[in-house]
Amino acid sequence: MPSAIALVDCNNFYASCERVFDARLVDRPVVVPSNNDGNIVARSNEVKALGIENGAPLFKVRPLLEAHDAAILSSNYELYGDMSNRVMTVLSDFADEIENYSIDEAFMRLHINPRESFAEIGREIRRRVLKYTGIPVSVGIAETKTLSKIANHHAKRSSKANGVLDLARSPYQELALSRVPVADVWGVGSRYAEMLEARGIKTALDLRNAPDEWVRDRMTVVGLRLVQELRGVACIPLEITPLTKKLLTVSRSFGSATESYDELRAAIVYYVSRAAEKLRRQKLAAGSITVFIETDRFKPEPQYANAVTLTVAPKSDSTFELRDLALSGMAKIFRAGFRYRRAGVTLGGLELAERVSLRLWENERYERHQRLMAEIDRLNAKYGRDAVRYGLFQSEGVWRTRFGQRSPRYTTCWDEIMRVV
Repeated sequence: MPSAIALVDCNNFYASCERVFDARLVDRPVVVPSNNDGNIVARSNEVKALGIENGAPLFKVRPLLEAHDAAILSSNYELYGDMSNRVMTVLSDFADEIENYSIDEAFMRLHINPRESFAEIGREIRRRVLKYTGIPVSVGIAETKTLSKIANHHAKRSSKANGVLDLARSPYQELALSRVPVADVWGVGSRYAEMLEARGIKTALDLRNAPDEWVRDRMTVVGLRLVQELRGVACIPLEITPLTKKLLTVSRSFGSATESYDELRAAIVYYVSRAAEKLRRQKLAAGSITVFIETDRFKPEPQYANAVTLTVAPKSDSTFELRDLALSGMAKIFRAGFRYRRAGVTLGGLELAERVSLRLWENERYERHQRLMAEIDRLNAKYGRDAVRYGLFQSEGVWRTRFGQRSPRYTTCWDEIMRVV
């Protein structure tokens, strides 16, 4: 049975999520800025047509956006994450082998029988995802992951493709490759793109046709794998079961800068609580914790940044144990007299919790932690985040990220569920 790799990519994902629940946003320019409504991280096609780049500071382009009646919506990551899960659930109806590549992208291995075509399956994927979630997607299909990225690139931009392009063993592969700048090829970073363009390699087709030895010398074996992928030789496998993460970071820019030790302490405890919840959801335990704090480097005022890493022994997913370590670390690096604007924690040395060795001491205490945290996680899942908190941080504070223009969390918060009257 013939098979191919499909890349399913949600179109303008954050903006599309917002439009699912607010029909007034359809065909209207929509932007989603980063935390604290800083830089633009998502744009609808209407905003792209205005020439506004991703990453542009919101305050600089606000007059242009307002002149075109654009909707400016604070990032709503809880909603976006839930909508992503819904899209991935629909995709699971079409394939057993799926790699959730990012919040809005997934690679899949498709199989067809003699009476089907990959393009037909792609169109059905697109139709069903839109029907069940409201999210428009583009589908690119080819023999390898890199070629499916190329196919998806054209599926998004070509009116003829109408959101689906099958390049698997297609006579139009060379034409498709010739129309993709080498800088837009998946895996070619800005430094490699600059080097390649300087040597006359300006398109994906040019890169595909480059001599193996030349590519290996200048781009290492990783670059050679990329070239082989462009030739239809699969060298980058699907990662069907995600590898255990090596690091887990929770950090935010504060709503406003603070000199207060207590405010900074509350922020660190909040971030540790979030990180520990993620650990438990992913059934992981941490072997180290890094705490970092920093001032606003863009402000003309005294600057300071520091970090400290502490060993977690034995490895743990306990909010209480991680919190105590984090606070001891913060006490070591805090300096009075500075206006802090960002802080965070990074958990390292991650391992599946079931593989962590049994404790030789305080095992009974840890088991009590486990039972208590399981109940707190259950209550928060039922009644909403922070319905039950681990103390030491208030529900509000200057360190809280601002979401002044955030839409409701329609699918994850009972208090914000859509009401029809």
